[in-house]
Amino acid sequence: MPNHLTAVILAAGKGTRMKSPKPKVLCEVLFKPMLRWTVDACLKAGITDIVIVAGEDKESLESLCPECTFVCQQERLGTGHALMMAKPCFHGGQILVLNGDGPFITPETIQGALQQHLQEKNAVTLVSAILEDPTGYGRVIRENPIYIVEERDTSEEQRAIREVNSGVYWMDADFLETALVPETFQTGNAQKEYYLTDMVGAAGKAGKKAGAFPCLDSNEILGANDRKTLTRLNAIAKTRIIEKHLDNGVDIPFFDGVVIGPDVEIEPGASILPGTLLLGHTRIGAGCEIGPNSRLEDAEIGENSKIKASWLARCTVGRNCTVGPFAQFRPGVHLKDGVKVGDFVELKNAAVGNGTSIAHLTYLGDCTIGEKCNFGCGVVTANYDGKQKYQTIVGDRAFIGCNTNLIPPVSVGDGAYTAAGTTVDQDVPEGALAIGRSRQEIKENWADEHIAFKKG
Repeated sequence: MPNHLTAVILAAGKGTRMKSPKPKVLCEVLFKPMLRWTVDACLKAGITDIVIVAGEDKESLESLCPECTFVCQQERLGTGHALMMAKPCFHGGQILVLNGDGPFITPETIQGALQQHLQEKNAVTLVSAILEDPTGYGRVIRENPIYIVEERDTSEEQRAIREVNSGVYWMDADFLETALVPETFQTGNAQKEYYLTDMVGAAGKAGKKAGAFPCLDSNEILGANDRKTLTRLNAIAKTRIIEKHLDNGVDIPFFDGVVIGPDVEIEPGASILPGTLLLGHTRIGAGCEIGPNSRLEDAEIGENSKIKASWLARCTVGRNCTVGPFAQFRPGVHLKDGVKVGDFVELKNAAVGNGTSIAHLTYLGDCTIGEKCNFGCGVVTANYDGKQKYQTIVGDRAFIGCNTNLIPPVSVGDGAYTAAGTTVDQDVPEGALAIGRSRQEIKENWADEHIAFKKG
């Protein structure tokens, strides 16, 4: 194995054809930026030294990839020029060059190309693909030495070649030390730019070896230059990921509206119903039923739980829980086992104990709820006074009556009750009943005197 591996990701494109205000590499495939797909593939392949060549808006990329080193390509003088900008970050060994808008490159292809690169002792090894229709791609000419011809420069015989260049390369750092300099790396093209494809031919001219590693799945070389091709990438990724989960024993009876992100984990035996989006680092336990029409992002769902027509973000749900329909979990919600959260319930920064029921029409924010509690309809925690958030604490086996307002900081003790319609602004002792209603007053015949509509 080489002493050091460095990945250089080219990400300076503006995304003009995308008609996007953000860099092209931040456009998303399955709600994940294309650049993050590429970075994660490098990390999974065992490459931790990652350099991203960005444009003048590199600050927008740095927060997405904090583990990476960034350099700026002020002038856009071609892909070879972008690699020149990264050269001060090389530490010997082998250099992997990729495009930040190629989300489908896999760790297996990266590792396979490296293995061939080292075994053949190549200065350059490009990743290629065999396409049914190679139109638009540079052709790989397998002569000695191997080289690449861009389509506009191909002969009729060369245009029939179906092996194309992917834009992914392994390069020897010692070779780049002498080859990747303006004195030897020329701009002999109409655009007067430095092209990485020329490095393949440069290896042969320097008496060094170059090779090509064909990837098994031609989709790996696909990139996106406009919204139409981005939509195509989304469709391919969606199908591939759903089929992977089907092969792993997940039940997805219909594909309609189902979107599963690339970092989602689902245990065999779970069921994903139509209209469901699973995003980020969501994890679904065995026996769960998710959907229909649910959206989960960075959520962890325990075994045999059901999430029906609800939105959950950055939360955990225990085993044997039911959520929804029409519930919303904002960040910081943690349910233990056997919890029931019903329709039109919103939770935020709330910890809920085993077996508690919050059946309907309730908002609980910034609170800790004990085990086996029961919340009636219309309970609200008034957790924010316009300046500061306050905590509500409810003990085990508490019964919170309908339309109770909890005004924190406040606590309700174990086994305590609040009567329907009560506003609680003082602590309720263990086992006590809190009643905070105004006394009902009856005025006889008031309606007859004050309402225009009369009987009869």
